[in-house]
Order: sequence, then C-alpha cells, then structure tokens
Amino acid sequence: MAPVADPLFRLACAPAVLERAPVDWVSTMLEEGELAVLADHGGLDAITAIAHALDLVVVPVLRAEQTPDEQEATVIAYAEAKPLIWIAASFSENAARWARQRGPMTLMVESDGPLSEQERKRVERFAVILGRQAE
Repeated sequence: MAPVADPLFRLACAPAVLERAPVDWVSTMLEEGELAVLADHGGLDAITAIAHALDLVVVPVLRAEQTPDEQEATVIAYAEAKPLIWIAASFSENAARWARQRGPMTLMVESDGPLSEQERKRVERFAVILGRQAE
C-alpha cells in the first residue's frame, strides 16, 4: 500500500487499536488518510505486525515523550492543519479543549485496545464526511 500524496486526515493511535480490526477496514481508511502510530506495550513487534498486516514497508511512529501531556502535545503537533482521528486510552482536559477549539476537524475516540464495531463505524462516518467535503 502506497502512502496517500495529499491525505484528507491523519490517524494517530497505538498498534493495539488496529491489531484486531479487519485489514480491509484499515486499508480503506488509509486510502484517504495517513497513519502514524504511538508506541505501546507491544513495542517494535506490534508496529512490525501492523506493517506486515497492512503490507506497509514504512510505518511512521510518533516520538515517545516523558509525560502524557507531552505525548498529547506531540500528537497535536502531528495534526497540524489536517483533520485528525486520534484514538487513545484517555484524553486530558487540555487535549479535549484543543479538539473543541478545532471544531469538526478532530475526532477523539477513547479506546485502549481494539476498536469495537461501533467505534469503527464512528471513525468511518467521520472519514466519509471529510471525503464529501473534499469533493
């Protein structure tokens, strides 16, 4: 799978979020979006497994930070001006405030493991809306 030249959105999450998702679901998401993973307890092995499952040669990894606040700041910096789908175990009030200020450009999903079908549908709806706006 080749990276998207001009992605509609950025997706930031840990590999554990994607590990049990249907491969075709993740691949479809990445047809219009860009993925960067946050290292989790699975480390390099989890990142490598995702790369193989998605047939990716390269998987961007967001740098690890010393504190949760610093980690959130790194994800925020990664978002830049692009819409962001951010999946994490939890979000601070600062991150939630930042997302509210961005308005509809950010979808935050709380999950510390694989997404449920309902959560995947929520992410899909967000991506579909972005795609319609880009037409």
